[in-house]
Amino acid sequence: MGTAFAIKIIGLFLGVVARSLIPWLRKLRRGEVTHFDRRYFYSALATFLLGIVITLVLFPQFKGDLSLSGASAPGFEAYFRLFCLAFGFGFGWNAMVLEAGKWANWFLSEDSLPE
Repeated sequence: MGTAFAIKIIGLFLGVVARSLIPWLRKLRRGEVTHFDRRYFYSALATFLLGIVITLVLFPQFKGDLSLSGASAPGFEAYFRLFCLAFGFGFGWNAMVLEAGKWANWFLSEDSLPE
């Protein structure tokens, strides 16, 4: 396992965790929740696993020429850009999964069924 692969997975993981914790912390501050609901964990886990598969298939291949210094080995800036890209991907992917779940619940709710 190379450094670039580890940075992709860590960035993806932290993006998913951030997207799961931010709504929970907001609800905790408002007093809407008293404990961590397992649904946050399950959605984050599913998103992370799907994100790994999609990352391995769609993510651009990390090459040495991404280094801003022009050296053959990637520098700190290149790794930082890769981390930010993976973090944003994980954050956005989790947001899409959560939103899709809300839409699915809306379609399945009794209120949306025709009478």
